[in-house]
Amino acid sequence: MKRKNIWIPVALSLSVSMLASCKKFLDVVPDNVATIENAFKLRNEAEKYLFTLYSYQPKGGDGWYNVGLLGGDEIWLPQNDQAHWHPIFRIAQGQQNKDAPLFDEWTGSRKGNSTRFDHQKLWRGIRQCNIFIENMENPTLVPDITQSERERWIAEAKFLKAYYHFYMMRMYGPIPIMDKNLGLDDDVDGSLSKRMPVDSCVNYISNLLDESYDRLPPRITEENTQLGRITQTIAMAVKAKLWITAASPLFNGNADMASFRDKEGVALFNPTFDANKWVKARDAIKVAIETAEANGHGLYKYTVDFLGLTDTTKTQLSIRNAVTERWGRENVWPNAQMYFVNEALCMPPMERGTNTTRAQLQGIWAPPMKIAKMFYTQNGVPIEEDRTLNFSNYEQLRTATSAERNYIEPGFVTARLNFDREPRFYASLGFDGGVWYMKDATTSGNDRNTFYVKAKNGDKAGFGDFVNWNETGYFIKKLVHWESTTAGSSAPVYKQYPWPEIRMSDLLLMYAEALNEVEPGSAQAIQYVDMVRERAGLKGVVQSWSNYSSNPTKYTTQDGLREIIHRERLIELAFEGQRFWDLRRWKKAFEEQNKDITGWTIMGKTAETYYRERVIYSQRFLSPRDYFWPIGLYDTRRNPNLVENPGW
Repeated sequence: MKRKNIWIPVALSLSVSMLASCKKFLDVVPDNVATIENAFKLRNEAEKYLFTLYSYQPKGGDGWYNVGLLGGDEIWLPQNDQAHWHPIFRIAQGQQNKDAPLFDEWTGSRKGNSTRFDHQKLWRGIRQCNIFIENMENPTLVPDITQSERERWIAEAKFLKAYYHFYMMRMYGPIPIMDKNLGLDDDVDGSLSKRMPVDSCVNYISNLLDESYDRLPPRITEENTQLGRITQTIAMAVKAKLWITAASPLFNGNADMASFRDKEGVALFNPTFDANKWVKARDAIKVAIETAEANGHGLYKYTVDFLGLTDTTKTQLSIRNAVTERWGRENVWPNAQMYFVNEALCMPPMERGTNTTRAQLQGIWAPPMKIAKMFYTQNGVPIEEDRTLNFSNYEQLRTATSAERNYIEPGFVTARLNFDREPRFYASLGFDGGVWYMKDATTSGNDRNTFYVKAKNGDKAGFGDFVNWNETGYFIKKLVHWESTTAGSSAPVYKQYPWPEIRMSDLLLMYAEALNEVEPGSAQAIQYVDMVRERAGLKGVVQSWSNYSSNPTKYTTQDGLREIIHRERLIELAFEGQRFWDLRRWKKAFEEQNKDITGWTIMGKTAETYYRERVIYSQRFLSPRDYFWPIGLYDTRRNPNLVENPGW
């Protein structure tokens, strides 16, 4: 098959290609076919059509096309550099509108820095799935294919159709159900269709995932050619994600949507809370976990060490590699469209590194200070709850000691906020004075005298002498592969990895959440949270809260344990595009996205002038309007069946 490179915004000046193992899959854009009949005459052409269905997958591995990464409050861009803003970040700035909706999945427009991916309509992708299924279910077509392969391909198409519906439902709420190919070119985007009640959408998607399950392979065995294709594990993981979304407050008993009806008066949301949805979510997630474990998935741990690393560094690599390990055991749904653009945007130039070349956009993805504050203390509890460690004066200056050399450069003066934090803080974030271990940091590969960051005004990673900069003083270490080449004399060479759409820790924490909703204060829920905490180098919930929290019995109540589980998810899955959707389904986006975006005073050249919190931007989130995208004036005017989302 003919190989094509996947496009990335020109402004990044970065080339992207697939791993060699995937060269026959997902990087292929099939040739156009003159007629549907030609597409299903032979196996080869039908396979090309199947790959077309995959090409509509939202590009989660590219921050320019993953709304979950830059559409909320987790990552911020330089405020004075609007030339590199794009529709997702404009949404974070409160610029979403109904006249010309940003990142408009309904029409496929205004989605990135170029028109290359614009007009990649998911409605069209769903229609292509329907065409494929209808033709492949005809036994007289594609005569040179085996029955088992035919059934597998149909199952893949059904999964993709289900996922595309779920993706749209999560973004828009009630959507049309495109179950059959309507045969009208002018209706590929549902222009003549009406929106269906949310519960109908959920049940339809769930049933479609069940239909696909039996005919999908449990795992990919032909790894040289098929990595990235859909498996039973992926199907059940998406079903788990579907049902926990359906059970959550945004979709379950949402009183704000009680008056939302279609043109015929049909209620599109059920305002009555349904406890059974949490039971369905619990059961679906349990099946997803069991399926994943049966097929070799589990929590990743860095155990095979030939470099003589300290236990501290090995714990951090367990956390980092859970995301960046190529086809790692924790990556339940690896998106095979790989990008290293995220790494370039995350990693600043390092002190003691020989690389002095700074790419234009290097290190500009900046977590706000509230994200840095979100991580636990070294005792595994929130900084505002730890009764043994005082973080009230988090700007206070403190000098790092040799005992802290695996976290902060010894002798470096930095803020109190950066001391005494949990391993995920140091594995996820880079900061002024913070250690940033990379395999090529030393000739031996060990973690002695390794890289660290200097980010004050005029420093190598600081504000002052380049077009773009890091706005908050925090960098995203978690998304940078530890084996990327950074110490050469030329620009860094980043090691690509498949994007983790769903990780094992995600499933475990979803299960804990559902258990607590079904069985308030569930001891079993705590056990699943503790699995994730143990890999992160922390003690269990009971031990940590009992010994260190100012609210030692918090975990014994449903509300308290819910708060613990929610925060655990936000920490564990930080910078993976999950926070954006979690805050929405919990109906917490109104609370979080009406807080100021703050960071250190990056113009400061000394510790005394740098470590002062400053307001960068005052976000505004309107509820209930901003929980769902606007469909837009164009579509609501041309389709008499469509109603716009409330508030737009």
